[in-house]
Amino acid sequence: MVTTDLFENNPKIDAFVVTDESNRFYFTHMETSFGAVVISREKNVFITDFRYESEAREKVKDFDIVITTYSKFYQKIAETLNEIGAKTVGYGEKMYIDEFTAFKTALTGFKLKPSEAAIQAKRAIKTEEEISFIKIAQQIAEGALKRAISHTKTGMTERELMAEINYEMIIGGAEKYSFETIVAFGVNTAQPHHHPSDKKLEKNELILVDMGAKYNGYCSDMTRTFCLGNPGSKLTEIYGIVKQAQEYAIKNIKSGMTCHDADSLAREYITANGYGECFGHSLGHGVGVDIHEDPRVGSGSQTVLQAGMVITAEPGIYLPGLGGVRIEDMLIVGDDSVTDITAFDKDL
Repeated sequence: MVTTDLFENNPKIDAFVVTDESNRFYFTHMETSFGAVVISREKNVFITDFRYESEAREKVKDFDIVITTYSKFYQKIAETLNEIGAKTVGYGEKMYIDEFTAFKTALTGFKLKPSEAAIQAKRAIKTEEEISFIKIAQQIAEGALKRAISHTKTGMTERELMAEINYEMIIGGAEKYSFETIVAFGVNTAQPHHHPSDKKLEKNELILVDMGAKYNGYCSDMTRTFCLGNPGSKLTEIYGIVKQAQEYAIKNIKSGMTCHDADSLAREYITANGYGECFGHSLGHGVGVDIHEDPRVGSGSQTVLQAGMVITAEPGIYLPGLGGVRIEDMLIVGDDSVTDITAFDKDL
């Protein structure tokens, strides 16, 4: 993992300390429930305990491996920083209050600088390897949905379809799900983050599936809305509006554009068609090690899209008591356009 750009963009920082689990994985490519990564210009150090020692020495490249115990954890971070000769230390702020108190106490004498934004900015630009993992995760998810949806029938519950999708992702090569798979039928599709229930599918009801697979530690994310039969004129109308809004946004998003402006591409289209108040969430978000990470592609976000970012485009319209539609694809931001890596069809 190349880290020189962290110091190019933050020249006054001598070393970074990373304790958050997702950030640790990003730098080490190893899942651990305990540890810290110390990054400096001279060397990188991975501090963990005996449970992960053999795996770390085998898998974590370009890092010195230091083994400690929970009681000596923060002391060991301080010792490592002293050995490096660091004075100004950037740290990720994703800590519980008691953890930060112990961290700050152990690092008395160092100048501490909050640096989560710098770490997240680095994570937002994906390497070719990261993009390859995300593409495979997306292919796994699409294959799983294709197989699972072919088994869908009236009388099946939301939970049953969720279980079918999850099973197909795992046997299809996913190490786990990116998040709790969302399956909603009928009026439940008007709840953007509905939790699957025992509701049974009836003919002519909408089916909304929001799902993602994880491969080599990287997530995919996709939403599709279907109907087993004919959903009626109103839901067919909003499906068409959402699909066209998404297509327009995907066609026009490019690097150099703010996330606010990218969000506006779909939002203004939906608003012009009379459903602006029914689109209550952002157009999208970054995807990588975490299912939601920088950038946030939403109203008011002045983050500028850059080549190498992986984002979603997921406009939606939700009509309580009737149903809702969301369509979500994953996009790789390029210099002049985006590449849609979601191949699953969008037929209602």
